[in-house]
Amino acid sequence: MDPVRNPYAPGAGQRPPELAGRGRELDVFDVVLERIARGRPERSLMLTGLRGVGKTVLLNTLRSQAINHLWGTGKIEARPEVSLRRPVAAALHMAVRELAPRHRAPDRIDAFLGVLKAFAQRSVPTGRTAAPKLRDRWQPGIDVPATSGRADSGDIEIDLVELFTDAASIAADVGTGIAVFIDEMQDLGPEDVSALCAACHELSQLGAPLIVVGAGLPHLPAVLSAAKSYSERLFRYQRIDRLDRIAADQALCAPAEREQVEYEQKALDLLYEKSGGYPYFVQAYGKATWDHAPRSPITAADVRVAAPEAEAELAVGFFGSRFERATPAEREYMRAMATLSLVEGEADGGGRDDMDAAVPTAEIARALGRKPASLSPARDALIKKGLIYSGERGTVAFTVPHFGRYLRTQPA
Repeated sequence: MDPVRNPYAPGAGQRPPELAGRGRELDVFDVVLERIARGRPERSLMLTGLRGVGKTVLLNTLRSQAINHLWGTGKIEARPEVSLRRPVAAALHMAVRELAPRHRAPDRIDAFLGVLKAFAQRSVPTGRTAAPKLRDRWQPGIDVPATSGRADSGDIEIDLVELFTDAASIAADVGTGIAVFIDEMQDLGPEDVSALCAACHELSQLGAPLIVVGAGLPHLPAVLSAAKSYSERLFRYQRIDRLDRIAADQALCAPAEREQVEYEQKALDLLYEKSGGYPYFVQAYGKATWDHAPRSPITAADVRVAAPEAEAELAVGFFGSRFERATPAEREYMRAMATLSLVEGEADGGGRDDMDAAVPTAEIARALGRKPASLSPARDALIKKGLIYSGERGTVAFTVPHFGRYLRTQPA
C-alpha cells in the first residue's frame, strides 16, 4: 500500500479524514446556534470525556460550524496557574474582529475594544514602586485607548460579566452571536471558573447572543459545580465517548474507499478489538495497518503484523510522555490502580480489562499497605497533572484510555 496515500491522521487535535459518530453533537450545536441567533434561550455547552476521544477535534469542528453561521469566534486552551483574563481577551478580540466589517458603527467597535483593552491590562499588578517585569508589560495589540470604569475593577467575576455583556451587544447589533471555545477547561483556576459561570449565568438571563463552548476531562462538571452550585443547570453537558462499532468501521472504511481500498470483515473485527473504539487509537492502528498491508483488501493478518508498530508509537507518544511526568511514588499509585482494575476485570469476565473504570481510593491504600491520608499527595499531584481524575467521591480513574494496560508492561 502506498504510504503517501495513507488517509489516517493519529495526531493531537488533528481532524480525522472521516469524523464518524459525532453527527448528534453537530446537529445539537446547529440548533443552539439558530436558537440564539433568533433570540431564543439556550445554554452554553460543555464537552467531557477521556483523552483520545476527540474532544479537541469536535471543539474545532463546532467552531467551524459557528463561523459558517457568520458568528464571531475565538478559542483558547486553559493552562494551570495561568489567569483566564489575557487569553479570553485575545479570544474576544478575534471574535469581534470577525464581526467588525459587518457592523455599521465603527465607533461602537472602538468603544468595545477600549473596554477589552482595559480588561486585559487590569491583570498587570498595580501599586508597585519598582519597574514592572517584562511579562507585566504585555500589550493586547488593540489600537485604541483603554476605557476606564468598565470591566477593569480587578475582580475577575465582575469584569468578565461586564465584558461578555458588552461583547454580546456587538454581536446583537449585526444579528448574530459570539462563541468562545475553551479547551482543557478543567485546568482553569477556581476564581476563573467561578467568574465564567457567573458570566454565563448573566448572559442566559439576558438572552444575550454569546455562549461558551468548553471541553475537558470527565470531572469538568464537578469542577464547575464546586464553583457555582447552579452550574449543573447552567450548561448543557455532552459526554464524548468511544465510537460504537458502526462508527469505528466508518472511520476506517470511508477514507479507505476514497482510495479504492477495502477491509475484510475479520480485519475490522480485530481493529475494533485493538482500538477499543477510541478515535485516536482507531487512527493509530489504521495508519500502521495501511502502511504494512501489501494490497487491498486489508486482512486480519495485516492488522496482526502492524499492531506492534501502532502499540510502540502509542507507548511513546500517547502513554510514555505521560508516564515520564510521574514520580516514582505516583507511578506506584497508578500501578496499584491498574492491578485493582485488572482483578475486577477478571472477576466479571474481563469487562474492565481496559481499566477505564473507577477504583476506590481505600482499596489502593490497602493494596499498598498505606494509610489513605498518606497517599493524598500522590493522588492530588496525579490529578493536577491530568493523569487521573476523581469522578465520584472516594474513587479515581485514569484520564487516558488503556493507560492501566500500558502500566502493566513497565518495569517497577
